[in-house]
Amino acid sequence: MTQSALDRVRQYQDELVAIRHDIHAHPELGLEEYRTADLVAQKLAEWGIEVHRNVGKTGVVGVLRNGNGQAAIGLRADMDALPMQEATGLPYASRTPNRMHACGHDGHTTMLLGAAKYLAETRDFNGTVNFIFQPAEEGLGGAQEMLKDNLFGRFPCDAVFGMHNWPGLPVEHFMTGPGPRLAGGAFFDIHITGKGAHGARPHESIDPVMVACHLATTLQTIVSRNVSAMDTAVLSVTRVQTGDAYNVIPQAATLSGTVRAFRREVMTMIEQNMGRMATSIAAGFGAEATLDFRLLFAPTVNDADQFVAYADAAAELVGEARVDRDAAPLMGSEDFSFMMEKVPGAHVFLGNGDSAVCHNDHYDFNDAAIPYGVALYAAIVEKKMPKAMAD
Repeated sequence: MTQSALDRVRQYQDELVAIRHDIHAHPELGLEEYRTADLVAQKLAEWGIEVHRNVGKTGVVGVLRNGNGQAAIGLRADMDALPMQEATGLPYASRTPNRMHACGHDGHTTMLLGAAKYLAETRDFNGTVNFIFQPAEEGLGGAQEMLKDNLFGRFPCDAVFGMHNWPGLPVEHFMTGPGPRLAGGAFFDIHITGKGAHGARPHESIDPVMVACHLATTLQTIVSRNVSAMDTAVLSVTRVQTGDAYNVIPQAATLSGTVRAFRREVMTMIEQNMGRMATSIAAGFGAEATLDFRLLFAPTVNDADQFVAYADAAAELVGEARVDRDAAPLMGSEDFSFMMEKVPGAHVFLGNGDSAVCHNDHYDFNDAAIPYGVALYAAIVEKKMPKAMAD
């Protein structure tokens, strides 16, 4: 991949920007991306790419074959928006109340469309490219929905590659690293059942508030006393719900929160210890407690070989000085991780410049980043499946 690839992409950047603005103005939540999927399918078909709809409910996969190569690469982007009210005031701001592309998935979808257009035109590769447009990344299990729909059985891939924008990182820059990059993430609810009573007669109660207070404190010892110092984990109780009146001891209480860790084994250990603590502490008060622990994201782990290939492709595109190959892992999560558990892959962040952070009502994807994402998607395809392999 040379600088001329960026020049070629810039020739139709206005077209891509228009697509991005259209998607931004019409945001859709996870598994409701009907209009976005229609747009994606329409553009892929216009460029002569085989289109498969309803993969994982609202997902789309485009297939482009060239030459006689048996290798196959998967390129993935997410399509869903967030349930937020936009406050940017942009001409192309969301036209749907309480819906906003506040994480840049409109840009990700556009960049993958741009890569599809580029590769369909240039065909400087030998093999098959599967363009994976995933629904419902924001905690609704879109990757798993596609996997349940036999994603890699129907569209075999030797490797998969994804990217996400990063506010604060300059445009033209990329950052990644080997091994774990993003934490696995879970949400939990602990439902406590006691015995309600008048606040003036606490001796008649089994107080679920006291159980919740003791349990919220004790849960913190899981990270400090059960997680190895060589691992990293976070357990945060973020919500306590109980009671409606000042003078009534309630019947029940619920603790809710999130758990993050970089290894599946650590997530499993935390879940087991949370269940044990909830049951035993509640029993000590004469109450009952049940744990609902929901793994929403697996840890995102870069395959050693695919990481090197992806980072090398980025360096060939923008220069080694603009590629951080040893960026620190982040405690955020990405459900592309479930695809990477099935097929070796790599994930990078690309610079979004000086923008508001993701999930902020003033966030906007930086259109200047589009050519770099398009070119990197194309570059890894040409690097992994060079045309010289053809007989």
